[in-house]
Amino acid sequence: MTLKLRNLNKRYGPALALDGVGFTVGAGERVALLGHNGAGKSTLMKIVLGLIPFDGGEVQVLGAAPGARREGVAYLPENVAFHPSLTGEEQVATFLSLRRENPRGARDLLARVGLRDAARRRIGTYSKGMRQRVGLAQALIGHPRLLILDEPTSGLDPVSRRDFYRLLDGLAAEGASVLLSSHALTEVEARTDRIVILSGGKLVAEGTMEALRHAAGLPVALQITPAPGQGDAVAAALPGHHRAGERIILTCPPFEKLPLLAQVAALGPKVADVDLVPPSLEDIYSHFSRRDGQ
Repeated sequence: MTLKLRNLNKRYGPALALDGVGFTVGAGERVALLGHNGAGKSTLMKIVLGLIPFDGGEVQVLGAAPGARREGVAYLPENVAFHPSLTGEEQVATFLSLRRENPRGARDLLARVGLRDAARRRIGTYSKGMRQRVGLAQALIGHPRLLILDEPTSGLDPVSRRDFYRLLDGLAAEGASVLLSSHALTEVEARTDRIVILSGGKLVAEGTMEALRHAAGLPVALQITPAPGQGDAVAAALPGHHRAGERIILTCPPFEKLPLLAQVAALGPKVADVDLVPPSLEDIYSHFSRRDGQ
């Protein structure tokens, strides 16, 4: 197991920042760490990185205590800071030298994050998104086995975000583990294997999207498009609906979706199309985050 947390506790004076948190991240897994501001995400990451001590429980990072195997762990903070007078290539070459690796590999790393053409420009001329990609390039040094990423797509445009997650997919396929914190829930929903939700320092939910949907039991929606001229007839046959323009919307508990779909299918040519919309990650996150009154 790349990362293992068991009954993790951390106090700041009288405040309990982490209360009995436990989960694992396996080799090649991409795990999203979600939570409101103050939920304990940053504290947890600092503990995993060996930057601050913890007060109780167990933490194993690459089979050892936090900080013992730093060569196998990479970290990308939300807001990176580099010397504005250095070029991207010079900055990454410096990091390579510090890691006792060949500094000539800087351009290849920058190319992996889409900065080959800007490698010899000064970082002071870079946009925030470009600086974030320099940070990602330095995080890739040494083929890390665990990547800790805090809001890694902050400042990236949509194309760069897509390329970033494609890069993560490749790293995970090679066996690297990823623990990623993000408020961009739509991105996370599609590009991670498992989700951990913290609220008030406690782990309130953990699992795959399918498992979380099952545990939450939130309603699913059927969006029905009637055939031309059949809107009123379809609406009359489906009590409990509401209208959204030409569409007819029905909601039901998960265990009722198949009977409801059969009811819609029985309308035959009166129905032009049906979309089944399950609860989104935003819905699930809101559901579990409210459990403890947050």
